[in-house]
Amino acid sequence: MSETPMRVGLLPHRDRELARDLARHAALWLSERGVTVRLAKPDADRIGLPDLGVDPQAFTDGLDVVISLGGDGSMLRAIDQSYEAGVAVLGVNVGQMGYLTEVEPSDLDAALALLLEGDYQIDERMVLSVHVESAGPAAGHWYGLNEAVVEKSRSGHMARLEVAINGAFFTTYAADGVIVATPTGSTAYSFSVGGPIVSPRLACLLMTPVSPHMLFDRTLVLDPSTTVRLDVGGDRPAAVAFDGRLGVLLQPGDAIICRAADVPARFVTFGEHNFHRVLRAKFGLNER
Repeated sequence: MSETPMRVGLLPHRDRELARDLARHAALWLSERGVTVRLAKPDADRIGLPDLGVDPQAFTDGLDVVISLGGDGSMLRAIDQSYEAGVAVLGVNVGQMGYLTEVEPSDLDAALALLLEGDYQIDERMVLSVHVESAGPAAGHWYGLNEAVVEKSRSGHMARLEVAINGAFFTTYAADGVIVATPTGSTAYSFSVGGPIVSPRLACLLMTPVSPHMLFDRTLVLDPSTTVRLDVGGDRPAAVAFDGRLGVLLQPGDAIICRAADVPARFVTFGEHNFHRVLRAKFGLNER
């Protein structure tokens, strides 16, 4: 890319000292080179640079790039805040897995230099668009980079979820829950319950039941134009969460409608993204 980003937002993990230290270092490094640096006010106070703080609601306004300093959870938080503003996100791994991140802490200065030179690419990832249909307070619209999960709201009880695909009834799952995931989310919750790993360069939706009380327990891989509807059946409520964030409580008769969002999320990368190399490194396959 030829245009140098001159407005950079920093989003450090709230509780990790290394993330705070790296955010302070990046803020000073960038400011010394004429870049406008911004943090949400609570984050700016935590790293000791209160003058760089802004109202969290205005954090992404006019930014070119958001730098997330944390693990995959921090990246999901960064995407959640930046997606609708169309701001690209660069991830610095200050976590355990760091599957979504691009840069290790030791490479931060080099990454910042490449960023200012415009020597980077944008990797686009499918996002899930979720509409909650309800006569009550649950009604609304959410986005998820990884997944939407409808699951039982109380332990010891299963959920009954009636599934329709493109408007046609498919089946009723009696299960702990059902996950609708993107390819990026295939290595998250869906993977942990036996779903397939899918390259993020593919366009598809994955529907994976969680501990189903039925013989059919396989993931469905659906084309990207598919609309999946899950209605809460029976007489028990269910909970819906987006990218691991607690969402809303669904009552019997409520539904969620999932489809691929029209606009992808944007990741900053340096060089060609090698999905298989990332898998080997993050899942420890190099050691085998």
